[in-house]
Amino acid sequence: MDLTYTPEEEDFRARLRTWLGEVLPRLPEKPAAADWPGRRAYDTTWQRMLYDAGYAGLHWPLDAGGQGATPTQHLIFLEETERAGAPYVGANFVGLLHAGPTLAVEGSAAQRARWLPPILRGDEIWCQGFSEPDAGSDLAALRTRAVRDGDSYVVSGAKIWTSHAEVADWCELLVRTDPAAPRHHGISWLAMPMDAPGVTVRPLRTLAGSTEFAEMFLDEVRVPVGNRVGAENDGWRVTMVTLSFERGTAFVGEVVACRRVLGALARAARANGRWDDAVLRRRLGRLHAEFAALWRLIQWNVSEAMAGPPGAGRRGSGGGVPGIGGSVFKLRYSHVRQELYDTAAQVLGAGALDADHEWAADRLSSLSYTIAAGTSQIQQNIVAERILGLPKGR
Repeated sequence: MDLTYTPEEEDFRARLRTWLGEVLPRLPEKPAAADWPGRRAYDTTWQRMLYDAGYAGLHWPLDAGGQGATPTQHLIFLEETERAGAPYVGANFVGLLHAGPTLAVEGSAAQRARWLPPILRGDEIWCQGFSEPDAGSDLAALRTRAVRDGDSYVVSGAKIWTSHAEVADWCELLVRTDPAAPRHHGISWLAMPMDAPGVTVRPLRTLAGSTEFAEMFLDEVRVPVGNRVGAENDGWRVTMVTLSFERGTAFVGEVVACRRVLGALARAARANGRWDDAVLRRRLGRLHAEFAALWRLIQWNVSEAMAGPPGAGRRGSGGGVPGIGGSVFKLRYSHVRQELYDTAAQVLGAGALDADHEWAADRLSSLSYTIAAGTSQIQQNIVAERILGLPKGR
C-alpha cells in the first residue's frame, strides 16, 4: 500500500476542506445529549448535506449507491471532517457503518434498492438487535425465536444494549429459526421494522447518564420473510460480515477524534502547570505513538477491506469485507481509548469529578469499549485462534 498522497488526492482534500468551510456554519446547534429525537434530526440533516454534496457513502461501492472512493480518499475524508469539527455519524452509526455495508454485500438486488438509498440520504435510522439479556458475550447463545408462518416470521424474545432503538426505523435483528440446530447454525439475519406491532423499547441510562442504549421486547412481531438477508439458518455467516465491518472500520473516525483530544490534553497540561510532570509527559508521548500505530493499522485494514479478502463476499469497487485484522484494531483501540481518558483525568485533577465536563463523561463512556462490538476476551480468542493459529480453548 502506497501511503503518499497523489496530486489528485490532495485536490480531493482541498475541495472537501473548502466545502466544509462553507456548510458547517449553516448547521443548526447540536441538541442536548438526552434529546434523542432532536439528535436524530440533527444527525440526519448532516447526512442529507453529505448526500447532496456527493460525500455520503464515500467508500461504498458504486452499485450500492456509494461514491466508490479509494481507501486514501476515505481516510482523507475522516481526517478533514474531524479537523473541521464536523458532526460524527451519531444516530446513523448502525445504518452507515455496518447494517448498510452488510446489505451491500449480502442483500438481494431488491433489498439493496429498498434499504440502501434511505440510509445514505439519512431518511431512515437503523439499530442493532444482536445482544440478549442472558447471552452475555456469547452471541451464539441467543434465544429470540422466529417461527415461520406463511410469508412471515413470528418473532418473540428480548434484546439489550440496542443502540439508538428509541429513534430507529429498522433493526438488524438476529433470530433463531431452527432451535434444534447446533449453536452457530439455525440463526437468521432479519431487517425488522421498529414500528411493527409487538415491539417495545425501553431506554437504558448508562453510567455516563446517556440513553443511547435500550432494551427491546418482541412479542409475536411479524417480519416478512422477504426481509431475511441471506439464506434461512445461514445468519451466523451474515453476522460475521456485520461484525467484520463493526470491528474493522466502524471505529475509524473515532481514532481521529481521539488524536484531537490528545492534542487538547497536551495544551491543557501546559496551561495548568501539569506539563512539568515528567511521568505525564511520557504518558502523553506514548499515547501519541499508540494512536499513530493505530492509524497505520486502520490504513491497512481499510485497504484490505476495499480490495476484499479471498472468499469474503463481493469483491472490488469497495465492496470487500474487512478481515480479522479488525479484531487486532478493536482490541488495542478499546484499551488505548481508556488510557487516553485516564490521562485526561490526570490532567484535569479535581476537575475530573465534574460530570458535566466533556472529558469526565467520555472517561465513563470509555469503560464500555472493552465490551462493545465483542468483548476484549472475544477479540483475544479470535487473534489467538485465527491469526496466531493457537488451539481452541475448551
